[in-house]
Amino acid sequence: MATPSSSQPHLFFSTILHSLCKTPHKLRKRMLVTWTPDQELNQVRERSGADMKKKLDWYDLVALGVGGMLGAGVFVTTGHVAHIIAGPAVFLSYIIAGVSALLSSLCYTEFSIEVPVAGGAFSYLRVTFGEFVGYFGGANILMEYVLSNAAVARSFTEYLSSSFGCSNPNSWRIEVIGLAKGYNNLDFTAVVLVLLLTICLCHSTKESSMLNLVMTVFHLIFFGFIIVAGFCNGSSKNLVKPKGLAPFGVRGVLNGAATVYFSYIGYDSVSTMAEEIRNPSKSLPIGIAGSVIIVSVLYCLMSLALSSMMPYNEIMENASFSSAFQKTVGWKWAGNVVGAGASLGIVASLLVAMLGQARYLCVMGRARLVPVWLAKVHPFTGTPINATIFLGICTASIALFTDLEIVLEMISIGTLVVFYLVANALVYRRYVKLSSGHPFPTILFLLLLSSSSIGFSLSWKLNGGCLWGLVFFSLASIAITAFFHRHVPCYNRPSEWSVPLMPWPAAASVFLNVFLMTALKMRAFQRFGIWSFVVTLFYVLYGVHSTYHAEEEMGMEVESHDGNPDTTTASQQTKLEVPRV
Repeated sequence: MATPSSSQPHLFFSTILHSLCKTPHKLRKRMLVTWTPDQELNQVRERSGADMKKKLDWYDLVALGVGGMLGAGVFVTTGHVAHIIAGPAVFLSYIIAGVSALLSSLCYTEFSIEVPVAGGAFSYLRVTFGEFVGYFGGANILMEYVLSNAAVARSFTEYLSSSFGCSNPNSWRIEVIGLAKGYNNLDFTAVVLVLLLTICLCHSTKESSMLNLVMTVFHLIFFGFIIVAGFCNGSSKNLVKPKGLAPFGVRGVLNGAATVYFSYIGYDSVSTMAEEIRNPSKSLPIGIAGSVIIVSVLYCLMSLALSSMMPYNEIMENASFSSAFQKTVGWKWAGNVVGAGASLGIVASLLVAMLGQARYLCVMGRARLVPVWLAKVHPFTGTPINATIFLGICTASIALFTDLEIVLEMISIGTLVVFYLVANALVYRRYVKLSSGHPFPTILFLLLLSSSSIGFSLSWKLNGGCLWGLVFFSLASIAITAFFHRHVPCYNRPSEWSVPLMPWPAAASVFLNVFLMTALKMRAFQRFGIWSFVVTLFYVLYGVHSTYHAEEEMGMEVESHDGNPDTTTASQQTKLEVPRV
């Protein structure tokens, strides 16, 4: 006869096996379950214990948006794209990426006002397309944040070392023999920076915002110096020599746009501050869209200044602005100033991104898709302390050894996928009457729009481009959107703030995001496929079981004991209706 202690492992594994056997049933029950905005705002938010403190105003959001984008992109990607992808036309790449980011930011703004919670894209997708799509979008945003923060932290080391006169970007790193190339330069400076910012973010959101505001003001002054000094010491000849403005052609400009999209990561973190804003309907449109416009203008001017200072084939991929001043102009002191200013901007960018990533993970913890202890908000500081610490450790670990070029394209594809999903979700919420549920026209429109976008992109990818394909699919996208706009009524227009001229901005965002995704290399899709498999497996093995237990089983227990259904259970949730064909 087995003793109680010896039977416990057997009981444990049999329970797990029994739960896994019920996975298909749980997937049918949970994958398409949606939450209402009211549930997100009240019942789900209560799972964090204490509320986040409402201390932020519109100027805080503008500073957070600008600080989150400036510093990371222009210093990390401009030299790389100008040297081997787009040439002097890198500024056109920034314009294209900026237009796409602006369209996506409008979609984010409407959602963030309607659902002012810290979950960002995760919450927007979950209230629209259901639990799994929300989880998939949230997992990709988290991947993008952690990888980009690690890459930016390593860039901090390069620029800080250049401010002390070191020309070798790896001079402050420790090379370890035996590790694979790209993983063999240990960066302890980046690790220390990430850990210090993690401590700061655990303390207070408002104080972190004020620190970012001060750094952003200094950073804007520093940007002005680089732009003016760059144009004064540059020459328009460098924009057309040695091989013209666009030496890699239009294809290089568009491929560059897909890569520099990394530079616009940060504005979406503003939407994750929604729970901590005093007046969301006024502050969020100014903070999100305003910061994207400001940053787009600065990026174009900065990239033009760099390209005018030296020929594109001489621009260094690492610490490009510092090297331009030191080698071309002969201002060694200016190179040091650029290194110091870029380091400051990178700190501000990293601060905002780490602020946003913790809130994404916190809300996913509230949804029980990750361990619930990650959802805890500290009652005194009002910050998601466990999520902040956990992601800080993950970011520091990757920043220790992983080089920038390994993660750059992976970051862009994850971001573009999420922005594509959010644009689709906005169209769905606007044009589907949720009470009666007739989603077929809207789903058909989104499928046709995505298909024509893919067709256009594949026509572009062919050698030399397929002209008839480009014309046909571009006209098809316009015709599909015009037909949908004319014949399908808009049922849900928010009263406080809404994207104008719908569905055109969202349709353009879908088109551009698909196009920019296809401009990335196959390696990015392979890595994205592996990541998608991993997160889907996690959902199947953990997430769906956790949410089923929390929302279905616990809900039934409450109802059977009390005689009345609990207001937080799945009985109040709705399922995304699949069209009957």
